[in-house]
Amino acid sequence: MSTPLLQVQGLNGFYGRAHILFDLELEVARGEVVALMGRNGAGKSTTLKALMGLLEGTQGRVSFDGREVSRMAPYRRARLGLGFVPEDRRVFTDLSVLQNLETGRQPPRPGAPQWTPQALFELFPNLGAMPDRPGGQMSGGEQQMLTIARTLMGNPHLVLLDEPSEGVAPVIVEQMAAMIARLKEAGMAVLLCEQNFHFARLVSDRAYLLDHGRIAYRGTLDGAQAHQSESLS
Repeated sequence: MSTPLLQVQGLNGFYGRAHILFDLELEVARGEVVALMGRNGAGKSTTLKALMGLLEGTQGRVSFDGREVSRMAPYRRARLGLGFVPEDRRVFTDLSVLQNLETGRQPPRPGAPQWTPQALFELFPNLGAMPDRPGGQMSGGEQQMLTIARTLMGNPHLVLLDEPSEGVAPVIVEQMAAMIARLKEAGMAVLLCEQNFHFARLVSDRAYLLDHGRIAYRGTLDGAQAHQSESLS
């Protein structure tokens, strides 16, 4: 078997003295969409921050594209082709859609899809209809699309995608699912942090279920949902 694009071994995470993540083991292959499922407070967003180097208190090993990145700064991980879409979006409200996209531009990288504003407007027609609109004058769903598009301007091999369906209209959720399917077709990998099993089932190859900072299940989406339901009963 080929080496996973992302491989995590014995990952522990801390906020100060509070132990949040416990010995996580997970991996994502090239061109694979993997869902990291779990209820609010399970540690999903904290896991993505740890993988991106945004959580100061971490222990364990994170390997990306054949290199250990456990002690690398976030910007160095990004330069290797690891993209991150945070749940809170963080668009530049005074900049236009096109200007926001330009802030994420990185040079093309071998083996990764190359994205341009024109290609992203085909992927996100809503953005293509408003290239000069300031980020602060967009809906929450449109800002979510812009944040994803800005990350794709970095031509990543893998995107850490945090709760893309949270708080957006159903029609936007459908567009998000179609977008992830297109990314997979282009050969990108996605680690998708989600609570919405219906949405995750539309796009994901398999799942990990996180519970109180521990991997409670790994396998199919149906199995993850059944395991979570059993834990609540």
